[in-house]
Amino acid sequence: MIIDKSQDKRQKRVILSNLQSNLLMDCTNYIINDHQPFDLGDHLTQVRDTLSHSTLSHVLVTQNENYLGALSETDALCFDQKMPLSEVQYALTPFFVSVQNSWFEILQAFAQHQTNIMPVLDEHGKYLGYYELNDVMHIFHSTPFLSAEGIVLVVGHASTDFSVAELTQILESNGGKLYGLFVSGHNEDTTEITLKVSTQTISICLEALRRYGYAVYSIHEKDSTLNQLKERSEYLDKYLNI
Repeated sequence: MIIDKSQDKRQKRVILSNLQSNLLMDCTNYIINDHQPFDLGDHLTQVRDTLSHSTLSHVLVTQNENYLGALSETDALCFDQKMPLSEVQYALTPFFVSVQNSWFEILQAFAQHQTNIMPVLDEHGKYLGYYELNDVMHIFHSTPFLSAEGIVLVVGHASTDFSVAELTQILESNGGKLYGLFVSGHNEDTTEITLKVSTQTISICLEALRRYGYAVYSIHEKDSTLNQLKERSEYLDKYLNI
């Protein structure tokens, strides 16, 4: 197979366009206000009461509608419950996301700050509400990478000449359908890619990937075995019907 470099560039533009469209999904309809932020004048006993009746990892603190930061459940339990929040303001962590952030950036912020509640600020820094981790994960779960039926592969290639567009073209020119991929490992020598593809032509795709210098690190053996059994069953049916 000969790789068409002009087609390679067009394919890359399509991938980037689709990726941008998915990442810019509007998340503002997921903003909620079930738990009102605390004020600096509120006491830790009120914070503890809220935390005991919820699964929140943090509570949010504002003053005159200006967001100040989040207090973790761990810290809230360490301080004297009679203390007002103004006396523990130094323990607040000022993490947040902007209303303009994509769902992927929001998910990244959740992971970075190890929280299940993420305050949302508008372009002027005003508090609007918050996202819950479960809601943002629901967006991720609805993507074809997780929801579509297929096989998850982990492959590796020399970092110096690895190309997402080339990888995509190899798969699609051999009948494979790509549902998503991400770089799961990288160093100066090797780039590791995790991808999900359709199962119909998986054997052909694997052969093509190896011809172009890709090492196949792992594949769901269950899916592969079922596919092989299906092919053998179809061959047997044809043989018996001769």
